[in-house]
Amino acid sequence: MKFQSAIKIELEKFDKAFPEAFSSKVALLDLILRYAVKQKGKRIRPSLVLLIAKALAGNVNERTYRGATLVELMHTATLVHDDVVDESFIRRSIFSINALWKNKIAVLIGDYMLSRVLLLAVEHGDHDLLGLVSQSVREMSEGELLQIEKARKLDIDEKIYLEIISKKTASLISACCAIGASSVNANALQVKMATKFGLALGMAFQIQDDLLDYNNFGKSGKPAGIDVKEQKMTLPLIYALKVASNKDKRKMMQIVRNKKDDLKSISWLMSKVLELGGQDYAKSSMMKYEDEAIFHLNKFPGSESKEALRKLVFFVVKREL
Repeated sequence: MKFQSAIKIELEKFDKAFPEAFSSKVALLDLILRYAVKQKGKRIRPSLVLLIAKALAGNVNERTYRGATLVELMHTATLVHDDVVDESFIRRSIFSINALWKNKIAVLIGDYMLSRVLLLAVEHGDHDLLGLVSQSVREMSEGELLQIEKARKLDIDEKIYLEIISKKTASLISACCAIGASSVNANALQVKMATKFGLALGMAFQIQDDLLDYNNFGKSGKPAGIDVKEQKMTLPLIYALKVASNKDKRKMMQIVRNKKDDLKSISWLMSKVLELGGQDYAKSSMMKYEDEAIFHLNKFPGSESKEALRKLVFFVVKREL
């Protein structure tokens, strides 16, 4: 990915050091932990830590690497727990930990990773970084519980939706940026600037993620409909319900409530969302957050890392997977 070219050396060092942060002498634990990070993913979060630090200070230090490790460990732990909660058996095209070793072990693995986050920070006196990670964990937990509470009645409006994604997704991306800045002892104004950039980027990231179902549907002609099947109220659907006629709204809600496994009904629903402008509205909202992220980024000093961050923003809003 182009945005990572500015931190190629730093990412290589991170990739070598990261597994050491959670290695264990317990054979089963070590086996599962290494399996958990077998698929690296896009490494957006550690990349953000490294890029923000480099953009503000010109280089990174050992605290930056520890900060990147903290967020990636914490992110991986939440994914392991999410797979248990969602009863998901596939993660990044391979079997999830709960699929192979069952829920009890998966929960314990997630807990172990969270304990390593705490210990790594405490052992090195990185209390400021730990505070930022802990605040993010609290926000993510609140967002998940808020979504569960509202999903029972399917009464999520746009305001609630934005609050949920701010907590569930944007809080961690924002924390990555704050940690990157704090790791190189940036001043309070710079940390605030990095935090605001991360929050806007995180909001754009999640809205684009929610748009992928509809983007894929429009291209293939076949319903992806993953969010609908999981009864998740995302922005395209929320807007469509707001502007739909009473008759269409009743039918749409009936499909979400009772026909999540009926492919024909899901196809009708997704077509109706597109027809009512739900996809266009969500894309417009996402672009506002993209503009906000660029606005805050423009306050950074000029550097290769700043331009890499700009490329990262464009990658986030243009991605297809």
